[in-house]
Amino acid sequence: MPTAPATSKYAPLQRHLESLGLKNIPMTFAEIERVVGAKLPASARKHRPWWSNNPSNSVITHAWRNAGYRTAQVDMAGETLVFEKASDKGTDPNGAQTSEKKEHPIFGFMKGTVTIPPGVDLTEPADPDWGKVYDDDPDQ
Repeated sequence: MPTAPATSKYAPLQRHLESLGLKNIPMTFAEIERVVGAKLPASARKHRPWWSNNPSNSVITHAWRNAGYRTAQVDMAGETLVFEKASDKGTDPNGAQTSEKKEHPIFGFMKGTVTIPPGVDLTEPADPDWGKVYDDDPDQ
C-alpha cells in the first residue's frame, strides 16, 4: 500500500491516532479538522465513500491506515465516526498482537479449477460468422 508522505496535509491525523494508540477513537469531523489544521473538503460531508477504507480512496485514507486504524460507524448526519484498530496492521480487533495477517477463507477457493488448453485463443470469436446476422442483404 502506498503511504502518505510525512508532509501530507493529513499527516497530523496519523500522528494523533498513533499517539493515542487506543482500540477505538471516536471523533467528530470538526475534531479532525482541528487536528489537521484545515477544513475537510465538502465531499467529506456529502459522500459516505469519502470515509472508505479503500487504500486508493484518498490521501487521508492513508493517514488513518498508516496509523493502524480503519473507519467505522460513520454518521454523515451527525458528522461523527470511530477510528478502530485494524487487524491488518499487526493487531486483531481487540487490540491483541497477531503474528501474521490472515486472509479470508474464501480467498483462492477456486484456484486450479479452470484450465485453458494450449493453443486456445480466448480473444478469438467463438463464431467467426456471427456478424452476418446483422447484414441488410438476406441473400448473403
